[in-house]
Amino acid sequence: MGSELWQRGALIGFAIAAPVGPIGLLCIQRTLRNGRKQGLLSGLGAASADAVYGAIAGFGLTFVANALVAGQMWLGLLGGLFLCYLGGRTFFSPMTADTAVKAQESSLLQAYTMTFFLTLTNPVTILSFIAIFAGLGLAAGERSYWEVITLVAGVFTGSAAWWLLLSGGVSLLRDKFNETAMQWVNRLAGFIIGGFGIYTLVSLSG
Repeated sequence: MGSELWQRGALIGFAIAAPVGPIGLLCIQRTLRNGRKQGLLSGLGAASADAVYGAIAGFGLTFVANALVAGQMWLGLLGGLFLCYLGGRTFFSPMTADTAVKAQESSLLQAYTMTFFLTLTNPVTILSFIAIFAGLGLAAGERSYWEVITLVAGVFTGSAAWWLLLSGGVSLLRDKFNETAMQWVNRLAGFIIGGFGIYTLVSLSG
């Protein structure tokens, strides 16, 4: 039973992480510019946030879920503004040999925490987990706490597996990008990430 729950959790985590959004673009851009470790740690930050939301849904922490949903507008505003900032910074980031070396030496913890908190600003994720867990009968009311822990561990593993595959695959292409190509990658990624931020802010007003 434990193995089956872990596998279910891994499939759920992988499926939720796989669609390429702003976090995926950020992971790709960081992998190409800063190396595989930066890209992977960025993805693991998102995987950790997925595990947090999965735990809230799995353990039936209704008051936490309700508080997050109630604060959805403010969280969305924070996330949207941060995406705009991140998109602008990425777009205008220069790409020279010196900046590449400095980027490689930048904090891995910063890469992790940035995507962790950015993912947490999207309460829609917890609604997805609540719907999936309820639909599959995986909520705390129907499972023991140990089973829920196993399930959440599977969610983290599945999400982390996606980010490992993505960063690993992208890192294979890294040597094919010269400074000029990387500058265009930065601009394209920055433009799209900023676009996600603007869309988030506009959707809040609607």
